[in-house]
Amino acid sequence: MNSFRLIATFLCCIAVVFGVLPLCSNAQLDPAFYSKTCPNLNSIVREIVRNFTKIEPRMPAILIRLHFHDCFVQGCDASILLNNTATIVSELQALPNINSIRGLQVVNRIKTDVEKACPNTVSCADILALAARISSVLSKGPGWIVPLGRRDSLTANRTLANQNLPAPFFNLSQLKSSFAAQGLNTVDLVALSGAHTFGRARCSLFVDRLYNFSNTGEPDPTLDTTYLKQLQNECPQNGPGNNRVNFDPTTPDTLDKNFYNNLQVKKGLLQSDQELFSTPNADTTSIVNNFANNQSAFFESFKKAMIKMGNIGVLTGKKGEIRKQCNFVNKKSSELDLAALVSTESFDGDMVSSI
Repeated sequence: MNSFRLIATFLCCIAVVFGVLPLCSNAQLDPAFYSKTCPNLNSIVREIVRNFTKIEPRMPAILIRLHFHDCFVQGCDASILLNNTATIVSELQALPNINSIRGLQVVNRIKTDVEKACPNTVSCADILALAARISSVLSKGPGWIVPLGRRDSLTANRTLANQNLPAPFFNLSQLKSSFAAQGLNTVDLVALSGAHTFGRARCSLFVDRLYNFSNTGEPDPTLDTTYLKQLQNECPQNGPGNNRVNFDPTTPDTLDKNFYNNLQVKKGLLQSDQELFSTPNADTTSIVNNFANNQSAFFESFKKAMIKMGNIGVLTGKKGEIRKQCNFVNKKSSELDLAALVSTESFDGDMVSSI
């Protein structure tokens, strides 16, 4: 039996090297992990995400972004959800996250209902992964089989959050380096950037493109002139920068290929988005063109990239813990009123990182 497992692991590693779905990048993750211990998990998560989406159509984009911001900082371990304590410096106050991370109330609501159904069983990290998948499906995007069995971290890392999360002003070289540091390749970069096909961004994140790109005193030349005027109307020069603009002006609440069509006509909202198409001689241009012409190709690459991203640095086995409350490690959970936490967050969200 042991030799069989060794052979299976070896074959799995070969599959990963040659680009097959990285379902087994961590052999302890298993889509059926909760099939006996929490059989109604998917339906609980789906119903809550669906109900919140009826109130706030941007919620699916917010939840996918939340999963991304978690995985890029010490792995997919729900560290982003931890609040400040005497021993924890929260990632929520990192520059890419401060005053912009949303969806916490949805995760807390899911955790409350899951704890009632399956106490001390399901990690907050797995809830984030499932919520991201369900968010994609609810937005007419693809679904995928989510490997499960992650455990929650006992700490957060604000320093890594400031270092690892790609910024909206990154050039292509910086984007590639940021993703490569997480084991993600160029196709993954372009596919995951497609999450900017829905959601909104605050004017302050791209206003320099409209008036003073790279300190030139001129707009970004890669912006379509008609789109530029539209953005200038929505984001006035020297304004407070708090207005929010749809990433995709055509289907702002749908996960589709329009993001790539927008890049082709110079209507990428963030500099980091347009860089994927407008950087001279870039290998990303052909990938953008492929996804713009073939939504199925985009969806397949998006699914693979989301699974691959969801496997970054996961804690399994006896590492970490299963938090009873997602914002605090277990020794603090008994001191909190979870119902109060669920009701305090507003939906006044924006996007900060490049995805």
